Amino acid sequence: MITREHKSEIINKFGVKAADTGRSEVQVALLTARINDLTHHLDGHKKDNSSRRGLIKLVSKRRKLLDFLAKKDINRYRDVLKSLALRK
Repeated sequence: MITREHKSEIINKFGVKAADTGRSEVQVALLTARINDLTHHLDGHKKDNSSRRGLIKLVSKRRKLLDFLAKKDINRYRDVLKSLALRK
């Protein structure tokens, strides 16, 4: 679970201002944090198929946001990939 403090750190790092939660970079970073949290959970709970399904949905949503960002501004897309250490 992402704490409020961790979420605000991510928003401050990737957003232009503190209340900038709609920016694509912020949304991708928040989804990445949730994906990492669920991945860690599934390491210990291999048969938790509900969480696995949720993980797949989150990964798909992140992929769509990244595709949108790549079409809109390729430099911002590359910066997000680099800062979050994601593969293309």
